[in-house]
Amino acid sequence: VQLQASGGGLVQPGGSLRLSCAASKRISTLNYMGWYRQAPGKQRELVATITVGGSTNYADAVKGRFTISRDNAKNTVYLHMSSLSPEDTAVYYCNTIYWGNNYWGQGTEVTVSS
Repeated sequence: VQLQASGGGLVQPGGSLRLSCAASKRISTLNYMGWYRQAPGKQRELVATITVGGSTNYADAVKGRFTISRDNAKNTVYLHMSSLSPEDTAVYYCNTIYWGNNYWGQGTEVTVSS
């Protein structure tokens, strides 16, 4: 499974961005997809996940500000981010598990700064 993340960039505090993760495989066959992030000098952390049934889960730090969604027709998972703060600055990675193997996208960088 190949994952291609995009949509990162520079945004001012309080702004919004939408990240996309395009999969090489029909995401309707992937039970789980998720977004993680890694800030400079920190470990990679879970941001949000979504199941094939549409159930979602969020890290406490992003609840109420980020929304994960999936478009099966486009084989794409999105991360809608709003009310961004400098603490959200990180490289964001999409992830899935298929047949017990972990697959990661290449990462897309988000910088929140004025």
